[in-house]
Amino acid sequence: MQQSQTELTSDAAESAVNSPLMTTGEVADYLRVKERTIYEMVARQTIPFSRATGKLLFPRRLVDAWLEAQTELPEAGIAPAPPIYAGSNDPLLEWALRQSGSGLAVLARGSVQGLEDLAAGRAVLAGCHLLDPKTGDWNRTAVRSHLPGTSHVLIHWARRTQGLITAAGNPQGIADLKDAAQRGLRFATRAGGAGSTRLFEALLAREGLSLVDLTTVDRPAETHADLATLIETGEADCGLGLQAVAGHLGFIPLVTDESFDLAMTRRDYFEQPVQTLLTFARSDSFTRRAAHLGGYDLTDLGCVLWNG
Repeated sequence: MQQSQTELTSDAAESAVNSPLMTTGEVADYLRVKERTIYEMVARQTIPFSRATGKLLFPRRLVDAWLEAQTELPEAGIAPAPPIYAGSNDPLLEWALRQSGSGLAVLARGSVQGLEDLAAGRAVLAGCHLLDPKTGDWNRTAVRSHLPGTSHVLIHWARRTQGLITAAGNPQGIADLKDAAQRGLRFATRAGGAGSTRLFEALLAREGLSLVDLTTVDRPAETHADLATLIETGEADCGLGLQAVAGHLGFIPLVTDESFDLAMTRRDYFEQPVQTLLTFARSDSFTRRAAHLGGYDLTDLGCVLWNG
């Protein structure tokens, strides 16, 4: 018996629901719009999609997350995210969160974890410095991947300098990253989800190296300050970290334009915690603190880098 057009459409929609990857036609049926609308959304990059196989495919998991992000909810009865800053460790930001009276607690567990916490509603603010090695872009690629939809924004915090931290006076005479690796010196490292780990891997790749080529200490450092302490106490010879935590230790600059940025929902951007933080970041005491730490360029602090 010949199927009706309604039954065919229903079958296509059911196929889309059951498949982890949808074609243009399937996602159009899934969203109940015309295929032309899907192509227009792809051109504007307003829907999650992939060209990994040479044709347009739409991961259903990300499409579902994108749909959820578009859902308008009533103000009453919806629990707000807890007053938490999640994401990457930054000494200037964490000092400012305390001194400004923002009311945000700090839960710094790495850039990737921060974006996941933000996406899940476990934090108000997420700091990240994730490099896309293919494009050289900082953070926007990662934010679009972890925060599909149109409800989030990315605000610039600072350009930072990262490099090799060594013992005071650089007693090993380390010239650069490749020199330290080839001599088998002991490296302090950060955890896998940290933006500094991603950056370190990219820097090693430029030298034709990887983490497996290095001699590393047993436990990864939780923060930049912890990494500096491992070197100061002699447990490691060097490690990639911020100039801001090097203090009296040796420091060899490797990256001077790392972009550290803050992701949040558009609604939370206008709320008291974020506005209090950004207002404080325009104060003289904040500027003096950044200069004292060193390795910060605050030129574009507060600029909107991405608006979903």
